[in-house]
Amino acid sequence: MSIHAVVWDVDDTLFDYTTADRVGMRSHLTAEGLLAGEETPEQALARWREITEQQWARFSAGELTFEDQRRERIRVFLDEPLSDAAADAWFQRYLAHYEAAWALFPDVLPALDALAASHRHAVLSNSSLIVQDRKLRTLGVYDRFEVVLCAAELGVSKPEAGAFLAACDALELAPHQVAYVGDHPQIDGRGAAEAGLLSVWIDRDGAYTSGDAPAGPHRIASLAELPAILGADTRFGAPSTFR
Repeated sequence: MSIHAVVWDVDDTLFDYTTADRVGMRSHLTAEGLLAGEETPEQALARWREITEQQWARFSAGELTFEDQRRERIRVFLDEPLSDAAADAWFQRYLAHYEAAWALFPDVLPALDALAASHRHAVLSNSSLIVQDRKLRTLGVYDRFEVVLCAAELGVSKPEAGAFLAACDALELAPHQVAYVGDHPQIDGRGAAEAGLLSVWIDRDGAYTSGDAPAGPHRIASLAELPAILGADTRFGAPSTFR
């Protein structure tokens, strides 16, 4: 049966989160005077990203609320027992730098334009609605999506099948009628495939060898390849670079 809808991940799929986080955090650490020690900027940024992934995993497992995972990232990074209010204030100062660096990937708008007439569109993110609504509106693409679903409000996170099935239910479509596009090989790629969706894993950096890639999802390097996978009647499609 044909694919009627595309459900999208946001961070590092539509939105260049990695670049915005790196640029924003470097500016923030400079403003806070936290790059004057022995740790190089690259080491500090790598440590921030590692701590973010660790605390995000705790949030996904239900150990922390969305707000608490933010606070714990800061406490661990600074190695200080900050109060909630102090951690929140630190994060708000970081956000000003981070949001100044927000941008879509260059292939996003052409892909959405190419698929606008042929497919319905929705978002499923492991973040929160407060965060992703603002992000999608700021980036000018919020109105492209019928539904925006996030783990913080759903109570279930990717790669659990329930998260993907909630998106299908919201669209009133069966899983085999829905494609999911995301950047993480396991959380997005394998998770969507195991939930019964057409899974498309975008690996822009080509960092994974064929032996490391999960079985199940289609693997693409650019969203220009997506219409061909979906069978869309469009001139935008491009052959896969991973064949």
